[in-house]
Parts: sequence; C-alpha cells; structure tokens
Amino acid sequence: MNERKVPEELAALDQELDRAGRRIERQIDPGPTALAVSIAILVLIGALMLPWTGSIRGWEVFAGLEPRLGVLPRLFTYTSLGFGLVVSSLALATRWWGLAWLAAVGCGISVVTGVWAIWSRQVGAPVGATGPGVGLVLAVLAMVTLTVCWVRIAGRL
Repeated sequence: MNERKVPEELAALDQELDRAGRRIERQIDPGPTALAVSIAILVLIGALMLPWTGSIRGWEVFAGLEPRLGVLPRLFTYTSLGFGLVVSSLALATRWWGLAWLAAVGCGISVVTGVWAIWSRQVGAPVGATGPGVGLVLAVLAMVTLTVCWVRIAGRL
C-alpha cells in the first residue's frame, strides 16, 4: 500500500481538502439543461390552471374537489407535483446528485401514471363523460421533458 505521508503542520489542510472533494463528488452541474427544467416546471404549473377533463381544472383534481374522476388523475397530480415540482426544484437548488436521481426516477413514474390517467379518461370513463383535456396532456408532456432532462443531468457523473 502506498499511503502518502502528510507533515503534521499540513494535516488539517489535508483533511479539509478531502472533505471538499467528497462534497463536490456528490453535486451535479445541470448546465444549460437547467433552463429546460425550469421551463418544464413552469409549464407544469400552468397546466394545473387548464382543464384536465371537461371543465375540471388540474388544481381541482389535486384538491379532490371532483371525486367522480377516480384515483388515476389524482394520483398523477400527486406524483407530478411531488416529483416534477418539489423534488425538481430542490434538486436544482441544492445540486445534490441523489435528488437529481430521485427526480429522474420519480418523474418517470409520474409519466407512467399520467399516460395511465389519459388512458383511463379515454377508455374507462362512463358513457357521455369527457375525455382528457389540454391541461392533462400538457402536464404529461412537461413530465416527459422533466424525465429526459433529469436523466441527462444525473447520468453525467
């Protein structure tokens, strides 16, 4: 084993440099992809204001004001806001590698629940019920964008 010998007067500096190196290893640099993530987060917020089905808006689905829609659209609102808004914002702010991977995986799960919610509005809705609205489709597209961006950012290391 080749272990380096550090003089006594430099031992504290060596320990500080080791701590700084470990701290840097756990951080990400989103680079220009951070702009795409920020825009997708804004699109997701805007999609909550648009109709998701009929005249029911996304924030009403999130708040549970329309129980007739079922569990799938509500599950998508929870996963999209949890991972797409909260975890993505935290990952951008802290630049922590673990949060970037959590955002990537969580946004991917949210895409699956979003496509499932669209499918449920097309196939499983009662006769005469409205299909998916522009807000729901836009929210799913924002989540697809977030998933791709976070996989690119987290996979750079």
